Amino acid sequence: MRDLTASHTYTHHSSGAGAVTRRQWLVSMVPAGILAVAHAPAQAGGQLEEPLIDSVRTALSASVNSAAPPVPDFTDTASRIAYLRWLGAMSTRLSRRKTDLETRKEFLQTVWYESKRAGLDTTLVLGLIQVESGFRKFAVSIAGARGYMQVMPFWTRVLASGDPSVLFHMQTNLRFGCVILRHYLDRENGDLFMALGRYNGSRGKDTYPRAVMGASRQWQHTIV
Repeated sequence: MRDLTASHTYTHHSSGAGAVTRRQWLVSMVPAGILAVAHAPAQAGGQLEEPLIDSVRTALSASVNSAAPPVPDFTDTASRIAYLRWLGAMSTRLSRRKTDLETRKEFLQTVWYESKRAGLDTTLVLGLIQVESGFRKFAVSIAGARGYMQVMPFWTRVLASGDPSVLFHMQTNLRFGCVILRHYLDRENGDLFMALGRYNGSRGKDTYPRAVMGASRQWQHTIV
């Protein structure tokens, strides 16, 4: 059996362990029984606005604004079947939070597309969304972060039109969130622990990374 979405390797420098797989780091970081509460208050809102060099700003802006429908494209039948099995399993797990089948399908399809597009583990992104918003499209944190991935409004000014209302659009929010997390991973040289802390505005502290990795365990999917 293999994990369909846990194929990336990240570095966690603060543990002194060097390069470890996401699964290994998860086991070492999350005590048994620690899982994020699905309907907890939106808790991000800590992303800090930092100066970006022109080349980085341009690349991020292009990544956010490029038009592309969130429709997975597969080069072989086996990959498509694996995706459909993942979609069915995740839809079942998400059914209590999103009761409408078509809404669930569209959401999961978009999460898959945007996470793969950004080179992120889909399981990780689902765990982050659970912690950030409890899968609530219109969630708003005390600091004003918005939507599924709790994106701070300043990002729309930095990378797009400056209209923060677009963060309540599903694909836009997921794209911003995935692009931002990818940016933080690159900034931290692949250190997932530090990147998650930067996403939350609590860089170097372990509470938020533990919560995200604990939640991501609920979205793992294995196939034979």
